[in-house]
Amino acid sequence: MTQLLLGIAPEWIPTLDNFVAGRNVELLAALRQALAAEQGERGLYLWGEAGSGKSHLLQAAVGHARAAGQAAAYACAAVPEAARVVAVDEVEKLDDAAQIALFALYNRLRENGGMLLVSGTQAPAFLNLRDDLRTRLGWGLVYQVHALSDAEKAQALKQHAQARGFDLPGEVTTYLLRHGRRDLPALLATLDALDEHCLRLKRIASVPLLKEVMKA
Repeated sequence: MTQLLLGIAPEWIPTLDNFVAGRNVELLAALRQALAAEQGERGLYLWGEAGSGKSHLLQAAVGHARAAGQAAAYACAAVPEAARVVAVDEVEKLDDAAQIALFALYNRLRENGGMLLVSGTQAPAFLNLRDDLRTRLGWGLVYQVHALSDAEKAQALKQHAQARGFDLPGEVTTYLLRHGRRDLPALLATLDALDEHCLRLKRIASVPLLKEVMKA
């Protein structure tokens, strides 16, 4: 697995706008609608493989809610304090006490009209959790988050490069997809580091420069 060699990549901030939907257009629309709604379905469970974008969506939803002036909290493999919008990532890693806490939080948010977003690696029915919690997670909207294809990742990289104002040669994209980490945030962070490296050296993006930014 490759990693950034130069500590020059800007912080990646997940938003709903920079999430590349791919086959997740319906999911993204449902999430936006749920965040905007005052009533109706306010519970979403997202499942999919690692790197598919679940964490991006949960963090983006919390950021979106905060920008709208709502109290919102995110936690990975833990249960945060109650807020108007609560996101719990990697629910399958919760211990017994945390599962009890999430069950109580679910009921509280449902009664008070809050919103609960939860993610896991499997659909609710297959989670190794308490029966009552597993059942509750399946009551709301359930979506599988589909990972992007290489072609979709290549398009996302091209768009990201254009937004930063530099040309991305096809051979650079190909090398990055073959040798970089598979999740899109890591790929984009590597691309940002390449851009900073090129600006510092006053050279155009190339595979040799990309190799300097990455190490095996």
